[in-house]
Amino acid sequence: MSLFSQANFEEDSQKQPAIGHWKPLMPSKGNKEEPETVVQDAGGVDETQSTEQLNVSRLRSSSVEIREKGSEFLKEELHKAQKELKLKDKECERLSKVREQLEQELEELTASLFEEAHKMVREANTKQAASEKQLREARGKIDMLQAEVTALKTLVITSTPSSPNRELHPQLQSPSKTGFRKGHGRNKSTSSAVVSAASQNVTPEPVSRECKEVDSILFAEFQAWKESPTLDKSCSFLDRIYREDVGPCLDFTKQELSELVRVAVEQNTLTIEPVASQTLPMVKVSAEECGGPNGFRSQIVTKCALSGLPRTCKHRIMLGDSGNYYYISPSCRARITAVCNFFTYIRYIQQGLVRQDVELMYWEVMRLRREMSLAKLGFYPSEM
Repeated sequence: MSLFSQANFEEDSQKQPAIGHWKPLMPSKGNKEEPETVVQDAGGVDETQSTEQLNVSRLRSSSVEIREKGSEFLKEELHKAQKELKLKDKECERLSKVREQLEQELEELTASLFEEAHKMVREANTKQAASEKQLREARGKIDMLQAEVTALKTLVITSTPSSPNRELHPQLQSPSKTGFRKGHGRNKSTSSAVVSAASQNVTPEPVSRECKEVDSILFAEFQAWKESPTLDKSCSFLDRIYREDVGPCLDFTKQELSELVRVAVEQNTLTIEPVASQTLPMVKVSAEECGGPNGFRSQIVTKCALSGLPRTCKHRIMLGDSGNYYYISPSCRARITAVCNFFTYIRYIQQGLVRQDVELMYWEVMRLRREMSLAKLGFYPSEM
């Protein structure tokens, strides 16, 4: 029976009035089993309705279960995705830290490499400057030693222990014996005449013995300087020497060049070297030679760069590493050499290379001052 027939049946049953109790009618002859059929139809409708309700409830419950399972699955997937995102965030953070650390290490390494390179360059420049300074000092020492060797050779040639030079050592000869040796007379008159003539021509030379006496003021100034050696001109010892010896000795006609020479001597950057041994022509040209330290000379000059006078210049000087050479006369060279010898000796004292008694060092300083005084007055050895 369909749902439509069931609904009509329910409506018909509701329209019939309920008066008293229902009494079953006697079946007619033509339709005896009709009530049983109606009852059976009503039971089938109830079963169908319950079955359909059961199916609907089952469908609802199954859809709810499906939704719950789907939501749980989605939640699980979301949780997994969140975990994976957290892991990836941690990995990204770790990698960013590693990158920052590598960048910092790279910067530190670059900075250390640059610092090491600059340090190596500074050390190389310092060593080069020290080597050049030692070379200049060695050249100055060689120049000084050559002059001393030349002077010693002169003494050795003119006077030896086996045959001393009596002109240099007058104490070895007496006037009376010299007269008799020169006369060689046989009679008194002749010998007396020869002796009288010899005594008139030969004048006895006095024995030259140098006497020394320590000046108390100069010695006190030297002792005070020796306690703390310095090249500062403010101390009394060097201030006096600058005023009395160094300044006048390096005071040449060309004031500007003289000042440059003085500064170069103080800084130990002056170079003196001999020129070619060929005969120099006497020409009046500029005293400055613009050449390099390679030995090539573009022009030979004989005009002294310091005095401005035409002289036979056997040496030339270079100030520092300028590469400019200046020809100087023997007199100017003697004055510069005397000052250089003085500065070289006091530098040795300052560096602790001189191990002598204070008085011996004082007399050596006085000897060097005497050389400067003689040089500024125009006295110099012939070997210059």
